[in-house]
Amino acid sequence: MEKEPVTSEEKNENEESSEEGRGNFNEWLAENMRMIVSVLIVVVIAGGIYAYSKRAQAPSTKKSATSTEDSSEGKISVIGGDTSDESAGTGDQGTDQATTDQKAAPSETKTQTAEPQTPTSQETKDAFVETAAKGDGTTVLARRALANYLEKNPDSSLTAEHKIYIEDYLRRQVKNGSLKVGDTREFSKDMIANAVEMSKKLNEKQLKNLQKYAQRVPSLN
Repeated sequence: MEKEPVTSEEKNENEESSEEGRGNFNEWLAENMRMIVSVLIVVVIAGGIYAYSKRAQAPSTKKSATSTEDSSEGKISVIGGDTSDESAGTGDQGTDQATTDQKAAPSETKTQTAEPQTPTSQETKDAFVETAAKGDGTTVLARRALANYLEKNPDSSLTAEHKIYIEDYLRRQVKNGSLKVGDTREFSKDMIANAVEMSKKLNEKQLKNLQKYAQRVPSLN
């Protein structure tokens, strides 16, 4: 079946319809241009915000990963192994090193706790052996030895001034100088008894001179 030829009149009508359609589109575009531009601006802003948030998240993630890695390395070094060996997965070697360090730790603790933290005294047949605690000097050890002696041999006639003289005398009879924690000094009972007798021979003037020193040690009264 053959198509009927398009007449010039129909052709003109088609062209007029096309021009009318284009005119309507241009008119619609002109009326809605402001809205279209607004939509495009919103889209561009949204895209910019999304891109910025992606860039902001990337350093945060990298920092978190770095912190985790640093934390792990610190833990490895604390265990006692070489960090390079541990991270390379040396296995048995790292385990052996950690075990060795763990065995060494109690030994160090034992050495530290072995040092006397409080004053200690030991009485033998002929002497009192005083052990220095932190901050003790020879005078303090002599004072402690005298107190232990008087506990066994009370003497109510001794004043604080007498005791100051006795402890100073005892201090001079043993090795003097600075003491470390755990150092000992031995004070013989005969030496203490001799110092007690010598103190009783002091005259009033000598005792009065010792009074200012005795006042500094209330425990002697």
